[in-house]
Amino acid sequence: MRMKEVRAIVRPSRLPRLREALRAIPNFPGVTVWAADGFTAPAAVGKRTVREELTEFSHKTLVCVLCEEGMVETIRQAVFDACSTGTVGDGLVWVVDVGEIHRIRDRVEVGPVV
Repeated sequence: MRMKEVRAIVRPSRLPRLREALRAIPNFPGVTVWAADGFTAPAAVGKRTVREELTEFSHKTLVCVLCEEGMVETIRQAVFDACSTGTVGDGLVWVVDVGEIHRIRDRVEVGPVV
C-alpha cells in the first residue's frame, strides 16, 4: 500500500464546504488544518487592489490528508469542487510521497508503506 499526503492551500471561507466534502468520502482517514498567510505571484495577479497594497499577506488555510494512493484522486476532486471560485487566489493542491508513518502512542508503523 503506497501512502500519499495530499496538501492544499485554500481560502479559509471554503473550509466548511471542504470539510463536508471530505467527510462524505467513504473511509476518509482524517485531515489536519493550519492557518497560513501568503500571497500570489505578482505576475499572476496583474494590477493590485488597494486592499492588497495595504496588506502584505492574505489569510489562507493549509489542509493535509494522509491517505492510501487509491484515494488521492477522490480527495483532489473534493478539494477542487469545494474550493474553486474561479478567481485568482483559489489556492493549490499537490501530492507528496510518504516514506513512513508511525503512530506516536505505541511507536508502531502504520501499515506497510511500499
